[in-house]
Amino acid sequence: MNTFDTNTDETAHEVDWKASISDNIAWALLVTTALLIFITMPKMKHAFEGITAYLLLVVMVGGFIPVLRFFEHRWTRLDDTRAHDPSLRGAFRLDQAALWLLTAGVPLLLALVFALAFPD
Repeated sequence: MNTFDTNTDETAHEVDWKASISDNIAWALLVTTALLIFITMPKMKHAFEGITAYLLLVVMVGGFIPVLRFFEHRWTRLDDTRAHDPSLRGAFRLDQAALWLLTAGVPLLLALVFALAFPD
């Protein structure tokens, strides 16, 4: 018997939008921080000397947190019935796409701006 293909009502995965957005936000914060450190920071070091670049890194990560909280708040305020409503999949995917575009786009755009403004 192949138990991997069975999808009965008892084994169907019930989505939890609150938990899903929290997972996405946790990963987004990690990815944003990594991109800022490894891609944006080397470009910023050409513009700022000493500890200033590192302080700006802290400010940028701190400034990104309210953006992440905005996405999270939209989904955590749902009641338990709506948090499991499959009809919200489209809205969730739209927010998820916007979240990941910002997560990757902001650090890469900042790196591009610093690279153009302060060439090697």
